Amino acid sequence: MKNSRCTTATWRIAPEQEGERSLPNTTYGKPNSKKMIPVIDKAAYSQLLVKFQPKVIETEEEYNSSYQVLLELMARGDRTPEETAVLKLITSLVKDYERKLEKLEPPEPVSPHEMLLHLMEENNLRQADLAGRLGSSGVVSEIVNGKRSISKSQAKTLGEIFQVSPGLFI
Repeated sequence: MKNSRCTTATWRIAPEQEGERSLPNTTYGKPNSKKMIPVIDKAAYSQLLVKFQPKVIETEEEYNSSYQVLLELMARGDRTPEETAVLKLITSLVKDYERKLEKLEPPEPVSPHEMLLHLMEENNLRQADLAGRLGSSGVVSEIVNGKRSISKSQAKTLGEIFQVSPGLFI
């Protein structure tokens, strides 16, 4: 038996007039037919807004709270059109906050030694592959093991090998 929440929704043809838009990802209907979108019950939607109280997220505490609401709504298998609208609203608020955080937090600084190890791993290179270009195998071993710093000329060579800026190794 179908859940009554799914059978009580009202549907209408999607607006085709210029300036009107339907919510993304809420289209229904058969292929090659006019798009059908759910009509939002304002009373039900208002109740959900009162229950979840979505707002612009400004603190980590608000982010965590909104994220929990997001998970709760996502866990519901057959959401009403009103729940789907609130889910999209909260998702947008969470994404906006995450984007804002990404802009504020500078990336962790990486040492020249860590950068060399990372690039060697990504390019499947061994110490022996760098010997001769950077110096003797002993010099390369000391550089790779962090016992010797990378000189400017070695940084230039590493930049050429990995096709990156030599500044990453200084």
